[in-house]
Amino acid sequence: MQEKPTSFSIKNWSQDDQPREKLLNKGKAALSDAELVAILIGSGNREESAVDLSKRILAGVENNLSDLGKLSIKQLMHFKGIGEAKAITIMAALELGRRRRSEDALEKKKIISSASAFELMQPIIGDLHHEEFWIIYLNNSNKVIQKNQLSKGGITGTLVDVRLVLKNALEVGATGIILAHNHPSGNLQPSEADKQLTHKLKLASESLDIKVLDHVIVTEKAYFSFADENLL
Repeated sequence: MQEKPTSFSIKNWSQDDQPREKLLNKGKAALSDAELVAILIGSGNREESAVDLSKRILAGVENNLSDLGKLSIKQLMHFKGIGEAKAITIMAALELGRRRRSEDALEKKKIISSASAFELMQPIIGDLHHEEFWIIYLNNSNKVIQKNQLSKGGITGTLVDVRLVLKNALEVGATGIILAHNHPSGNLQPSEADKQLTHKLKLASESLDIKVLDHVIVTEKAYFSFADENLL
C-alpha cells in the first residue's frame, strides 16, 4: 500500500514552522518582527510557540529592534525558552542588520552636511555602550575615501594620536577630515576635552592644507555639529 504524499499546506505545519511557510508564499515583507525572530529561534517552549516567545521577547524591549540589538547573550537568556545557541543566533542576525545599514550609508559616499555625516556614523557608534572616536577622510569633492576608528574607551581615557590621523590623511590623499565620536550617555554637549582635541587637530591639519570640516557628536537618535554651531 502506497503512502499518501505529505502535504506541505500551512495547516499541516507546526506553529513554529508557519512563519517559514508564510515567508515562502508571501515574501519577507509580509512577516511581522515577531515572525522573523521566530524563524531565527526555530522553536518555542512547552508553553508557547516560537512566535509567541518572540512576541514576549519583543515586548520586553517595547518592540524596539534597536533595543533588542543592545541586549547581551545573558540578558537574552533570561527569557524562558532562549538558551545560549538561540541567543547567539538573535545577536548575530541583528549585528548583520546593523552592518548592512552601515554599508548602505557608506554607499552614499558624499558628505554634504552634518546630517549626512551623522547618517554615516550613527549605525556604527550610535548605540554603543562605550565611547569611540573615528575619523572620516574625504577628497576634494567631499566623497568618503575611508573611515577609521582612532580610539576606543573615551577621549580623556585614550591617547588620540594626531600624527597618525595626518599620516593616514596624506597616505589616502584626503583634503578634508571629519571627526566623529559618540556619547553613550545621550548628552549632546561637547566636553572641554572634545573642544581641545578639535582645536588641536584643526591647527595641525592646517599646516598640511587639510581641513577639519566638522566634529560630530553622535547619540542614538541625534547629533551635535561643531560646524553648525560655529565652534570650528
